[in-house]
Amino acid sequence: MIRQKSFANEMPTLFLVPTPIGNLSEMTPRAIEVLKTVDVIACEDTRTSGQLLKSFDIHSRLIAYENFNEISSAKGIINLLSQGKNVALISDAGYPLINDPGQRIVSEASAMGFNVVPLSGCNAMLNGLVASGLIVQPFIFIGFLPANRSDCLRKLKEYKNYPMTMVFYEAPHRIEKLMKSCLEVLGDRRCCIARELTKVHEEFIRGTISEILKELTGVKGEIVVIIEGNKDDYSKDVDMSAVLSMVNEAVETGMSKSDAIKEIASKTGVSKNRIYEMVHNHEN
Repeated sequence: MIRQKSFANEMPTLFLVPTPIGNLSEMTPRAIEVLKTVDVIACEDTRTSGQLLKSFDIHSRLIAYENFNEISSAKGIINLLSQGKNVALISDAGYPLINDPGQRIVSEASAMGFNVVPLSGCNAMLNGLVASGLIVQPFIFIGFLPANRSDCLRKLKEYKNYPMTMVFYEAPHRIEKLMKSCLEVLGDRRCCIARELTKVHEEFIRGTISEILKELTGVKGEIVVIIEGNKDDYSKDVDMSAVLSMVNEAVETGMSKSDAIKEIASKTGVSKNRIYEMVHNHEN
């Protein structure tokens, strides 16, 4: 067990700093202060982040931290923290770890006893969700579905019976394909498309999936898709193999088995005892 009192110790700190998803005015004073005072800023793309930092007269050292080099980058950041340096992790836009790199370094830094401190700030998922007009709680954030149609359909079938509101990300050139797949698997549910959030062309398209499909020709920009959950009694139809896969994926990120079971039970509505029994039987 590790108990972190963020501001009551002298351990080096990894700050998780959100950056604007469009409107630069949403950069918080605290985010600017932290980025100016840390020793190093780790980012996805030094060119993109360099422009952002220039806008706020921030001159801290900048290093790359990306998905493809996350293992080596995490080692580098751990080394910096071990030297007593404070590091900020930022995304190109939005909140670190939410469909962006950072999971590995957060898991490793916290396990080694370094402070991991999050700052409040921008996140496209939450912006889209709260303005969607759909039920906000509970919800499940899924992010990008596989680009391959058969894999996409398979993943949607895993989520088909979930009662909570679902939130996805999608690229504009694939949005029609995604919505057709959602209509095929989930049925004609209520939905909201939120695009270009906080930017001048911000738009929300609310309606059923079939209605929204008629409005998607030529849609551009970064897109958040919010779809209502299954309103029927779904528990008897849950795909337990999908639940097992979710537990295994959570454990692979560094979560303990008990915590993974608790989290997946909360997300799916399947009892912890039922999931534990399935995991135990699978191991034996």
